[in-house]
Amino acid sequence: MSIPREAVIRAYKAGVEAVVSPLDYANAIIEEQKKRIKELENIVELQKEHINSLEDRLVLDSHNSSKPPSTDAYGKSGKDRESSIGGKKKGSGRKVGGQKGHSGTTLRMVDNPDEIVPHRASECEQCGCCLEHIEAVDHERRQVFDLPVKKYIVIEHQGEIKECPRCGEINRAEFPEDVKSPVQYGPRAKATAVYLTNYQLLPYERTGELFGDLYSLPICQATLVNTNNTCADLLREEETARKEQLIKSPVVHFDESGFKVEGDRQWLHSAGTERLTFYGFHRKRGQVAMDEINILPRFQGRAIHDHWKPYFNYSCQHGLCNAHHLRELAFIVERYDQKWAEKMIGFLLETKEMVEEAQSYTYCLDEKTLKKRGAKYNRILREGMRANQPPTDESDQPKRRRGRKKQSKAKNLLDRLKDYKNEVLAFMYDFTVQFDNNLGERDIRMLKVQQKISGTFRSLKGASSFCRIRGYISTAKKNHANALDAIEKVFLGKPIFPQDYSSAEETSGRSPPT
Repeated sequence: MSIPREAVIRAYKAGVEAVVSPLDYANAIIEEQKKRIKELENIVELQKEHINSLEDRLVLDSHNSSKPPSTDAYGKSGKDRESSIGGKKKGSGRKVGGQKGHSGTTLRMVDNPDEIVPHRASECEQCGCCLEHIEAVDHERRQVFDLPVKKYIVIEHQGEIKECPRCGEINRAEFPEDVKSPVQYGPRAKATAVYLTNYQLLPYERTGELFGDLYSLPICQATLVNTNNTCADLLREEETARKEQLIKSPVVHFDESGFKVEGDRQWLHSAGTERLTFYGFHRKRGQVAMDEINILPRFQGRAIHDHWKPYFNYSCQHGLCNAHHLRELAFIVERYDQKWAEKMIGFLLETKEMVEEAQSYTYCLDEKTLKKRGAKYNRILREGMRANQPPTDESDQPKRRRGRKKQSKAKNLLDRLKDYKNEVLAFMYDFTVQFDNNLGERDIRMLKVQQKISGTFRSLKGASSFCRIRGYISTAKKNHANALDAIEKVFLGKPIFPQDYSSAEETSGRSPPT
């Protein structure tokens, strides 16, 4: 075994008469070995943390994290797995198909069909007697619902040209405002093109094919692009009115997601209520984008979101999505078997059920119930804190290159549930607040489908037009309007402006205690 370098240096500095005792030599070796053991223990601990984080990632799917179902491994869909959120999924026991009371879309006979095809009984099936001249005593009816062969119609506008008999001036009749060119597409054709590309999400090439196959009407991709841009320009004033309505709303759901424009990743931002939808995109995800979109800086109601930190930079009230909390809690139960997380899942679902039941006869829970629920919430948090206490001796922990020690997922969630208790339980105190942010996620879902179909927008103008048109269509659908008719009105110069729904939604609940 070699003599430690430090011992040699000390002996050299002491001079030729220095003597290294066997005890000093042994102690130096022991100290060196202790130091090396400590370094190895630190390395092992860091490797364990890294392995643990990788194992955490392996068990994450759509039922216990915010990952979309499309990322689940084949045959391991999150909704099919046994979950701590309500346990293993069980059958409802109901028969397949529409349930009792469901309106359905069953065809029903009409009294005035467009065409009647008679079928005659010419002879008796039993004796063969001729029945050609026998009058029918009744008719058996069967109706076939089919689509007519569609072909475009051409409407010619003829403007008179007259010469004044007195002065010889040539006078021309004025054409309608929407008839501007010698040859053009009509408002219904334009609306159909916008409907197919922005609502049904058909690519331009396939939209052109559909026009040819169904209507025998040729339409090129450049025309489709120009039609979409024209529709978006006509909706500029309507979009401004829609934003103002959102700003005045008592509760608005917000969400954001990746959005590719010109091949680069940008961010799609959505704001919506049960009646209104707005979409905007920006190169940033956080406060810079929110300030430029200019809804949150002026909004004074309650913003429902998924705890993205920049939302808390605004002075409005906040509410957090408990669907996110349930998924995170399910992960902690399944990965670390922590009982407090299972209790918190039960508490949140039980409270949700209580609120839904109470909504049928009152506007809020009584004070006694609120106090009990709040106390139970605090007890579960205390149990969770005891199960996730930080290490007492920091010197025993592995040294990192920089920064503070990373907290566990369980501790991070506990801190959030503790620090934002009022925002987590906002649905319990105020019945106008929903349990989750599913409305915001639903608003943004179809735009993600568009990205999967087309990949990216080729221009900023195309992305901007799509967001404005899609927000208008979503608002129309939320208000039970026909999407195609609503788009046609845009080209007729009469877009549907959102009515003031805030008065119908302002059934204010009770504010949570501080």
